[in-house]
Amino acid sequence: MRPPPTRLFISSIPSGNCYKVQLQLSLQGMRCPVTVMDILADPPETRRPEFLSRNPNGRVPVMQLTDGSNLAESNAILFYLSAGTPFFPRHPLLAAQTLQWMFFEQYNHEPNIAVLRFLYRWGNLEGQPAGTEARLRAGGLHALGVMEQHLTRNDYFVANRLTVADVALFAYTHIAPDAGFSLRYYPAICKWIDRVSSHDRFLKIED
Repeated sequence: MRPPPTRLFISSIPSGNCYKVQLQLSLQGMRCPVTVMDILADPPETRRPEFLSRNPNGRVPVMQLTDGSNLAESNAILFYLSAGTPFFPRHPLLAAQTLQWMFFEQYNHEPNIAVLRFLYRWGNLEGQPAGTEARLRAGGLHALGVMEQHLTRNDYFVANRLTVADVALFAYTHIAPDAGFSLRYYPAICKWIDRVSSHDRFLKIED
């Protein structure tokens, strides 16, 4: 197992991207100090020079490693933490399928469900261009539909066990109701949420 990171920088709001890293650390029994960044400040703490030296993209999460380097992007951090463990399959096809679902999460799932959730809770939905909410909701429903179809035939997304593919998708799926998505129409997703949250090292998202 890799040594635990020396510090994890996360958001001041309950971000799914930050939570997935915290959840993975917990599942692997790893602990590290956490620094909370105020992303609603003016300017956001993540846009200030001291943070931009860690991640020029100005986003959290960022994980500081024992050698002093910094690693950004939540799914890249998940891969770093899980590589060589049961949470990331070794078989080439299963490894590729894990990445496939993690790419799906970032390109089809998170840009719709997470963005709409942010606009509902902290943003200015009324000030968005016409059709924004409908577009995001349609994209979110499509992503949930793809997941539901897969989970009607599988308990987990890859290798019939909990992997980082599940962690990546769990983060924003289980709080999708915050964005007005009703999960009662997705019974397979609901059963999967129960399976993931029943793990003995499961960590709830802070709200």
